[in-house]
Amino acid sequence: MKNIMIVDDSRVSRMMIKNIVVDQHQDWKIVEAGNAEEALKLCTEFTPDYFSVDLNMPGRDGLELIDLLKPKFKSAKFALLTANIQQATHVRAEKLGVRSFNKPVTLESISQMLGYFNEQN
Repeated sequence: MKNIMIVDDSRVSRMMIKNIVVDQHQDWKIVEAGNAEEALKLCTEFTPDYFSVDLNMPGRDGLELIDLLKPKFKSAKFALLTANIQQATHVRAEKLGVRSFNKPVTLESISQMLGYFNEQN
């Protein structure tokens, strides 16, 4: 069984991502966070194998959160979901070893993210 944390300030986006994950991986445990601070608190009780992180959130953005989490979860895979198409954002993500996936949340974009999570390291 795998664990995934979905971090997004949009409740609708979290619900859509969760529904797609559940449809494709019924045995995964899913935890949701509405912002970076909530995610950091939940990580004291939950050890994710995968992180789906929105870029634009109030407070810390998704890349700042990932930068804090990566040292604690060395074997986890991180996906950045963003509508930001600026090359600088994608370069920042790549430097952190994070794969970017484009929003809006669709079956196709989340299936691509799940495919990335399922790739062998």
